[in-house]
Amino acid sequence: MAQTLDTIRELVRLHKGSRIFYRAANGRRKVEERNGIIQETYPSLFTVYIESQQSTVSFSYADLLTREVEVQLESSGENLF
Repeated sequence: MAQTLDTIRELVRLHKGSRIFYRAANGRRKVEERNGIIQETYPSLFTVYIESQQSTVSFSYADLLTREVEVQLESSGENLF
């Protein structure tokens, strides 16, 4: 199934409150890997609460579409994107 922003947005909304592991490209040869909880979803972005740092990061749905960010459910190990 081809991923569109609408399907990605809906999948993230359905997993709001779920524990995830994410891997995000942060520029040249830098990759950030963290565990967090999908906290909120908005029309253009979603937020993830990082317990270890007690902070929140945000990602756009386009980041998932372009694979700048990879998200995996902690409970099942299933790759969402």
